[in-house]
Amino acid sequence: MRKAIGIVVLAAIAAAGAGWVLTAPKRLPEARFTGMTGDPAAGERVFTAAGCASCHHAPDASGEDKLVLSGGQRFASDFGTFVAPNISPDPENGIGDWGLADFANAVMRGVSPSGRHLYPAFPYTAYAHMRDKDVVDLWAYLLTLPASETPSAPHEVGFPFNIRRGVGAWKLLYMSDDWVMSDVPDAQLERGRYLVEALAHCGECHTPRDGLGGLDTSAWLTGAPTPNGRGSIPGLTPDRLDWDAGAIAYYLESGFTPDYDSAGGHMVAVVENFAKLDPADREAVAAYLKALPAGGAMDGARRTSPDTPSRPHAPACLRREYF
Repeated sequence: MRKAIGIVVLAAIAAAGAGWVLTAPKRLPEARFTGMTGDPAAGERVFTAAGCASCHHAPDASGEDKLVLSGGQRFASDFGTFVAPNISPDPENGIGDWGLADFANAVMRGVSPSGRHLYPAFPYTAYAHMRDKDVVDLWAYLLTLPASETPSAPHEVGFPFNIRRGVGAWKLLYMSDDWVMSDVPDAQLERGRYLVEALAHCGECHTPRDGLGGLDTSAWLTGAPTPNGRGSIPGLTPDRLDWDAGAIAYYLESGFTPDYDSAGGHMVAVVENFAKLDPADREAVAAYLKALPAGGAMDGARRTSPDTPSRPHAPACLRREYF
């Protein structure tokens, strides 16, 4: 009996050790960005497409104040409330004391400079697909923005979700280098995929999630409930959004729908960002959305919740209440 207990204890210790190793933060290779120089002008375009200011400016900021990335916006979820941090160049309260490698690991791997997992409220699962040059350019641009001395507020996340090591297990389940749309036969679709799946991280809001908060990529961009429970986020697949490509591109530029409605909620900020991009980028996003299969199911897509119910189509204005 004593021997059996000993075997069980050793097996438990071995399992715990294996779990500890498997859930450890995984950084990018140290030499990956060596010798690369960022272009702030190009970084501004990445910044705009990625919507960095939309989440990281102060609540109710307007105009040029949106470029002061002092944080403070609150995002409620089933796991607690996440508060956007200060990512301005301030060395004390922002990220001004980070290096390029620190920034790249946060953006592409969800790992802080101190080696802790970052919560996936920050969409690093999408940014993991960013091109290295875009990361370097984005970093160069961020360093040109105004510094803010506003301290970052702590997240309001209770047990067990406040155990950061658990995020490592979450990453094993949901973080992947694979694209959702694997086949992009031309340059326009490839650009659209990069914008939708990586920079603009559209799936973070427009794709349903399972009980652990992972995206159900077999229902990619088919819509989802709002975390605040006050409505639904519309689907963007052709069976849910029947606009033609021109109407989609025009909406991303102007905020106006074919039904003479207009964008509302957080979608206003998305339109503000896309309006600043090249027309070819808006057309690429439209082409990508029109190439999606009805129902969002693509070959190799990961279904995380077989019982995820379909959601009703939201109003034509594409109101998005949550980031």
